[in-house]
Amino acid sequence: MSGKHELLERLRGGLIVSVQASPGSALDDPLVLAAMAGAAKAAGAAGLRLQGQENIAAVRKRVDLPVIGIVKREYSGFEPYITPTLREVRELLSVGVEIVAFDATGRPRPGGATVAQIVGEIQNGGALAMADCALAADGVAAQAAGADIVATTLCGYTKETAGCALPALDLVHAFAELDAFVICEGGIHSPAQGAAALAAGAAAVVVGTAITNVEWLTREYAAALQRSSPA
Repeated sequence: MSGKHELLERLRGGLIVSVQASPGSALDDPLVLAAMAGAAKAAGAAGLRLQGQENIAAVRKRVDLPVIGIVKREYSGFEPYITPTLREVRELLSVGVEIVAFDATGRPRPGGATVAQIVGEIQNGGALAMADCALAADGVAAQAAGADIVATTLCGYTKETAGCALPALDLVHAFAELDAFVICEGGIHSPAQGAAALAAGAAAVVVGTAITNVEWLTREYAAALQRSSPA
């Protein structure tokens, strides 16, 4: 698949900026997110990670970078919420994303689709499948199911990995030994940490909060100043 190879090589060694906003945030507006995505491209981003059809469509009108698409949707009684079912996969394919990321943990998914079925649905729709993993075993299973990319996205966000140090460089190294295209995502808050992820074997890194989450950045600065101010 020459198109797949070309896309992965375009991302290799690069920064993928996650341009998302929490529900209710002042940034939670497709036009605002599109502007932020445009700024990320102008500053050298190799790709974007975006949530939701409306936001993706708005960004597409302004920015032509490769998009990792996700749909965050909660289902009662189930823990996975990142593209958890075939329904969300189809929504993303309908807006033409190049890559669909999904929860590839071993936790039960609503609808009962297996990792292999989700990967197949994504690839049959012409996109690459990115497995958001929490454990080394998730990456092994995802690669066996045919996933094009394995990522550390969910390490630290499942019961089994709660409290793990991030970024998950040990997991990056384990995935790199699979000879997979590895993306390090989660907990990268400085350029030095991004470089460390590449050194550990990541092919690319995703950074979101430290670049696009204005509320988080403001709280961090405000708290630091409060701690340093005279009594």
